[in-house]
Amino acid sequence: MRLLDLFCGAGGAGMGYSRAGFEVVGVDIAPQPRYPFTFVQGDALAYLAEHGHEFDAIHASPPCQRFSTMTKRHGDAQVETHPDLVEPTRALLVQTGLPYVIENVPGAPLDASAITLCGSMFGLRVRRHRLFESNLPMPQPECDHAGQGPVVGVYGHAGGSSKRDGKAFSGTDTWREAMGIDWMVGRELAEAIPPAYSEYVGLRLALHLDQYGCANCNGDGCERCYHLAAA
Repeated sequence: MRLLDLFCGAGGAGMGYSRAGFEVVGVDIAPQPRYPFTFVQGDALAYLAEHGHEFDAIHASPPCQRFSTMTKRHGDAQVETHPDLVEPTRALLVQTGLPYVIENVPGAPLDASAITLCGSMFGLRVRRHRLFESNLPMPQPECDHAGQGPVVGVYGHAGGSSKRDGKAFSGTDTWREAMGIDWMVGRELAEAIPPAYSEYVGLRLALHLDQYGCANCNGDGCERCYHLAAA
């Protein structure tokens, strides 16, 4: 199964889909030297329009700055400097007719059926609530804030090289452990989603695509199918 990872960043979402059994191709306008899978530098929406039909499923994480709480604190003028790419992304995804997922921050204009995922659902030390909209049904798990223990805040200014690049900021390893990510520098961690989130979503995409079977066993059943069915 092939999955297109749009606005891919350094690969937090891509890693989760890989763990769910997908061959992942990422697209981002900016260079991503630490992206762990096949990477294409370019305009995500242009690539989707030209190549989306070549994949089995598509994930998109349009820039979230327009909808983030931090941006809104600086007023409407600051909000307007960031584009709203959710609507044009959804329109192109719908045209493909493929299973798709759109991820963004709370407050983004995602469909009312979007689920919210949190690190407490996966035994992580971050909360990092994120919305996931899909044209397939997705079960909504429950947060476990009470049982989560001390929470690590992974956020801050992510532009350029800073203390979060791992050279001077003593908490980078803590960030990596909290997010379940070991290949990113701090400024990438500040914008990433934990792979556990997209693995949860990806397993359900795989269930739909495989119909409890896979190319490995042609539907007769195997360890991978059993894992998907159990999930």
